[in-house]
Formats: sequence, structure tokens, C-alpha cells
Amino acid sequence: MTKGTLEVLLVSAKGLDDSDFLSGSDPYAVLTYRTQEKTSGMGAVDGSCSEWNESFLFSISSDVPELKIKLMDKDTFTADDFIGEATIPLQPLFVENSLPPMAYHVVKDEEYHGEVRVALTFTPQRSRGDEVEEESLGGWKQSCVE
Repeated sequence: MTKGTLEVLLVSAKGLDDSDFLSGSDPYAVLTYRTQEKTSGMGAVDGSCSEWNESFLFSISSDVPELKIKLMDKDTFTADDFIGEATIPLQPLFVENSLPPMAYHVVKDEEYHGEVRVALTFTPQRSRGDEVEEESLGGWKQSCVE
């Protein structure tokens, strides 16, 4: 079973549909891993590109193979609009422990609706057998004796 910490760096998105014809879009992301859900702030919009550069931490305690990122458009007077969703496979990350920013397709009704760029870092939880003897690290105990 895979255990550890997943850090997700939500970098940017581009080519997203602008569903607010009058006021422009106010995109934000909802990241979901199993029952854990995190919400980003509003992306800084430049045309059809949005930037966040926000990090989120998730606790990994099972072999759930994917992270979902739902992109939404904030509306003031009506319900927020669903822009699309990206599904990010985590299996390559569990092997490499770190993946640089990569683009993932944002899909709505099985159609391409832009892309989201995400960097991933996985820090495995150390098992008890991996711990190093405190004495061998030469910490404060050794420096006190000298």
C-alpha cells in the first residue's frame, strides 16, 4: 500500500471556455483525492490563460490511482459554472516521486475544453525499518561529548 504526502502545485490553465460573456471568467479549481478536497483561489486571468501557482497537500494512505481537478467559473449572482475536469494518473508519480509541470486535458462531456498545468511531488512515509540510528547521525549527543 502506498502511504505518504502528495504535494500538488497548481500552476496554470489555458484555453478554458469563457462562460461569462459580460464579465470575463473567474476560474478556480477544486482538487480531489479520495475524500480530501481542496479549493484554490481565483486564477489571475490573462485572456484565456489563468495562473495560480498554489500548492496543496494531500495525505496518501491507499492506492487510489488518480487526482481529479475540477475547474469552475465563479459567478456572483448565479451558481458557479462547471468548466471541465482533468484526471491525473498518480502511478507514474509513485515510481518517480516527482513530476515537473505537465499539461493535462480539461474535459467536459467527453470534449476538450483546455488544459491545466500541474507539478506533483510524492514524499513516501518512512516505515519503521527505514529509520537510521540516532547515534550514527552525530547529532547533539556527539557534539556534547567533545
